[in-house]
Amino acid sequence: MNQESSFKNLDFLKWLIAGLVFFIIILVAFGAGIKVGTIKARYSYQWAENYHRNFAKPRNGFWQGWQNFPAGDFIGGHGTFGEIIEIKNNSFVIKDQENIEKVIITKENTIIVKGRKKIKNGLKIGDQIMVIGSPNEDGQIEAKFIRLFPDDQQRRRFYPNL
Repeated sequence: MNQESSFKNLDFLKWLIAGLVFFIIILVAFGAGIKVGTIKARYSYQWAENYHRNFAKPRNGFWQGWQNFPAGDFIGGHGTFGEIIEIKNNSFVIKDQENIEKVIITKENTIIVKGRKKIKNGLKIGDQIMVIGSPNEDGQIEAKFIRLFPDDQQRRRFYPNL
């Protein structure tokens, strides 16, 4: 009889431990979701706060027309695709597919690829590029990887049916 009650206690203990482990897994997953959402919200907020500094307009601040921005969910902060519209020393401005201008910061360890080759320089206004990076505190994207897409002449040569 005593042995049977100890088996019941062990079964109860196993179920209790399994329940606690499951609960901890749920908490960790929920916490990870909150962390990702917080990072996205912080980037979107910082981008809006630093808009006038990054683009030198508007002078009165960004929040004049805040009801109309952003026109959807949060702005993606870890990458973008679009056309280069301005180039500075170690940064450039890209206009993405939603016509949002984003400042991209390049560093020495930024990898720039054109076709299958890594290049050091060669970005120019009008180039179509894809950027992968991380947001910084100023609402800019620090590029880790940039892919330069071929211009229209090269595209027609390699893909005549497009």
